[in-house]
Amino acid sequence: MQPLKKADPSSLAGYRLLGRLGTGGMGVVYLARTSGGALAALKLIRAEHAADPGFRARFRREATAAERITGRWVVRVLGADPEAREPWLATEYVPGPSLAEAVALHGALPEPTVRALGARLADALDGMHAAGLVHRDVKPGNVLLALDGPRLIDFGIARVSGATALTATDAMIGTPGFLAPEQARVAGAGEVGPAADVFSLGCVLAYALTGERPFGTGAVAAVVYRTVHEEPDLADVQDTLLPLVTACLAKDPADRPSAAEVRDALGPYEGPPAGNWLPAGLPALIAQRSSRVLDLPVADPTVLNPEEPHGTSRRRFLVLGAAGAVAGTVGVTAWLLGRDPGNGTGGGTVRTAYTLGVVTDLSGPTKVDGRAQERGLRLAAETFNARTDRPFDLVLKVTDDGADPKRATAGARALLKDPALVAVLGPTTTGTAKAAADVLVDLRVPMLGLVPSVAIGEIRGQTDELRTYFEMRPSAEVMIVPFGRYLSEHHLGRTAVIEDRAAGTYSWSAAQSARNSPPAGGTVTVHRVAADTEDFAGAVRAALATSPTGVFYMGTSPRRAALCAKALRQQGYRGPRGSVEAALGPEFPAMAGPAAEGWYFGTGYTDPDTVPGAKEFAAAYRKRWKLATTDPVDRFAVESYDALNWTVQALRTAIRRNAGHQAAAVANAFAKDDQAYRGVARSYNALSNDRSDSQLVGLSLWQIVSGRPRCLGPYTEAAKRD
Repeated sequence: MQPLKKADPSSLAGYRLLGRLGTGGMGVVYLARTSGGALAALKLIRAEHAADPGFRARFRREATAAERITGRWVVRVLGADPEAREPWLATEYVPGPSLAEAVALHGALPEPTVRALGARLADALDGMHAAGLVHRDVKPGNVLLALDGPRLIDFGIARVSGATALTATDAMIGTPGFLAPEQARVAGAGEVGPAADVFSLGCVLAYALTGERPFGTGAVAAVVYRTVHEEPDLADVQDTLLPLVTACLAKDPADRPSAAEVRDALGPYEGPPAGNWLPAGLPALIAQRSSRVLDLPVADPTVLNPEEPHGTSRRRFLVLGAAGAVAGTVGVTAWLLGRDPGNGTGGGTVRTAYTLGVVTDLSGPTKVDGRAQERGLRLAAETFNARTDRPFDLVLKVTDDGADPKRATAGARALLKDPALVAVLGPTTTGTAKAAADVLVDLRVPMLGLVPSVAIGEIRGQTDELRTYFEMRPSAEVMIVPFGRYLSEHHLGRTAVIEDRAAGTYSWSAAQSARNSPPAGGTVTVHRVAADTEDFAGAVRAALATSPTGVFYMGTSPRRAALCAKALRQQGYRGPRGSVEAALGPEFPAMAGPAAEGWYFGTGYTDPDTVPGAKEFAAAYRKRWKLATTDPVDRFAVESYDALNWTVQALRTAIRRNAGHQAAAVANAFAKDDQAYRGVARSYNALSNDRSDSQLVGLSLWQIVSGRPRCLGPYTEAAKRD
């Protein structure tokens, strides 16, 4: 919390102001005490906004409507004055995390908790609907978790059912991913009624049960399109609640149950004694935060108040107005939660929270790898936050870049607004890695790459003294080593290289490397395929004329690798064939069919099922993401898990050294030779170390077996096996 400024009042309408919780576009949010000693969140609207007649009109109309809102599961308004020169609103303070933060810290909530949560929220909505009001922004960030139950907050866009919207014309009302289809259609869509709140409640229930949004993430337009036109992803929702959640998410409002029906279907909403409805850790967290704010001293006086607001209204209303943007309670909670959240399992310890940003592709062409990274990072964060001996908490903030460098730039800039940010992980392409790293370097925030391979010279501002971009993976140049090692171990010394010029300088450089260091000390012949053709037959024919004992496809396209594989099969070659990680995509076995069988690939990622020390991780990953025991663990998942834990080690080092700029100190820790890390997948050396031997650590050999990639293990040992 920031201290009051000299220009701030010391008191307002009988409320003693204790400090500044934050500022928004419309005003300032203060932490205050009532005359009776209760804490309140008081938002003061700036005079220039209050001078707008339209704002005044909205404020008055919505204040009148809000008088009709009652219920146990909504925040109470302690006082307000919409007629003051600077209108203000005071709400009760709820010292608990939002549902969004609870899921971010703890993951999906248990079914009994979600039932109690849903029943009480449904009861709150039923009361609103009975009063003729529609909330229109039910989402995890607007649900606070208190000991005795949740509280629905932020009624700034609530309106009377059947009345004209009080917000800007043609503005989409609600939060994409949690709004109803009829809200997404904006203008001309007709009445947005109580059924819209039920749809949003269904989204909240699905999110609480799975930790995932039912309509996914990504660009607003993509999420809205899926909401309107596609079915929700409810694969991980428990069977016991699936029919109810599905009914809430019906596209046609007439097909959805009422809020009262949802409440009754979920069971008694009065629930168990205070605190018992929450999972372990959350009650203690709430208690810790309560004690922190209750112990705040009274702030020193600032300016005198010669003119207190006259004619103060003590209306009990829950609406700040659409122009108000952020309800006071939201501002208080967001500030407290963002600054010092803890799990609560450590007794009376109050832990600082540090933010790890994730900029990755969750909706574009590399979304498979992006989702794997997000899942590995979430599992690592949840595991860390569950430890009772942890020295701090971790909060993940995930941004979907869609494999678009412009979106990666915007995502990195958004993350930099969080003062608790200490590192960013996760780009999936060279373009997005460069774009995000270029933004982060000026504030010395480190970024860890796991999927792309980017030359350090391509990242702005990187020097021997200052490194902010690191890769926890071998470079693309050494991906030829595993299959080359296989050929050498089996004394196969006549290698034919198919150089695919569509890969540009990479294929040429890889072919030259093979020539300079031929497998088994033998010979290498190179046969080129032009970038503008998909006919591999001629190059393959020339290659086979050399009677090779091994054929190496040097390229980066899974589709073109499949064309090469087909040409080899059609011309009768059955000997060892191999390539590099970039060519091992789902398209290769799918397009090549039988011709893919037996192909070898060198990669910079592994399968945790083949690593003895990663067995526990593999089991936890499958359990967390509800995979069958026979399902493979997603590639890059275990490396992402290790990346987060190595970041934790670097952060511990920064804290131990009392670093003033912790993000920069984390970057420095990554660059030190004494900061090697032993992960569950493998050992990781100092990330600034470019020695050739360190570049080979982490290489694996894979083979297509029965149409699917299978990891044979670390390449040095796997290459020896037949």
